[in-house]
Amino acid sequence: MAAKKRNPFFTFSVVILLFIGSLLAWFFWRQIADSIQRFAYVEEDNTFTRYPGFGIWMPDNYSVHGIDVSRYQQRVNWSMVRKMKDGDISIRFAFIKATEGSDLLDRQFARNWKKARQHNVIRGAYHFFTDESSGHEQAMYFIKNVELLPGDLPPVLDIERYTGNDPEDFVHNIDVWLKVIEEHYGVKPIIYSNAAFYNTYLEDAFEGYPLWVAHYQNKKQPSVQREWQFWQHNEQGRINGINAFVDFNVFNGSEASFQKMLVP
Repeated sequence: MAAKKRNPFFTFSVVILLFIGSLLAWFFWRQIADSIQRFAYVEEDNTFTRYPGFGIWMPDNYSVHGIDVSRYQQRVNWSMVRKMKDGDISIRFAFIKATEGSDLLDRQFARNWKKARQHNVIRGAYHFFTDESSGHEQAMYFIKNVELLPGDLPPVLDIERYTGNDPEDFVHNIDVWLKVIEEHYGVKPIIYSNAAFYNTYLEDAFEGYPLWVAHYQNKKQPSVQREWQFWQHNEQGRINGINAFVDFNVFNGSEASFQKMLVP
């Protein structure tokens, strides 16, 4: 009897299925291996703990946690933000974008500013600094739009963009903004920047001001060679009441120290 010929389509299908099976096995193995490495690293380093509710690793040994928001977080449900808790962590404070340059008001600012206070989230307003107008003009625009009350955080100057104009003018205008704001509100403003930008442009200029640093790569603390008060440690957190990724922050100190920073 003649040998039965194998169906070429059957052979091809088997090869394809084996190939797909191998890819799936490799993918799941990589996921398992990566998870093991992450857990092993955190266990060994003992500085971060994962909080599933927030969807991120949170630095240990900090008791005061907060977020920062702008129009990119759209319409925030502040009641849900304040009520959310995962383990022993809840949101105590929020930095809220107010103004940018000398003519841009964040479209969610008025609502965020009002609702955060109504729901007992300690609030702070920040200004995004540009070098397209003077420091004085930008300070006056911030003052026009932001009223601070006792219990608020000091004003924040967000400095993370430099377009290459005269560096002396850049630093001078920052200095003007800080001095005008301090004189008006009676509190020393906070400077915000990412670690790389701060170390490159600002390190020697404004050491007398409280510092809020963004640094997502370092697992222990932001890499700046000076004392800092706030650390923005993650930009992809999740929280009830906000339908977008959220920046997460910690305060570098005790509850008592945090309270002392607030507007009297």
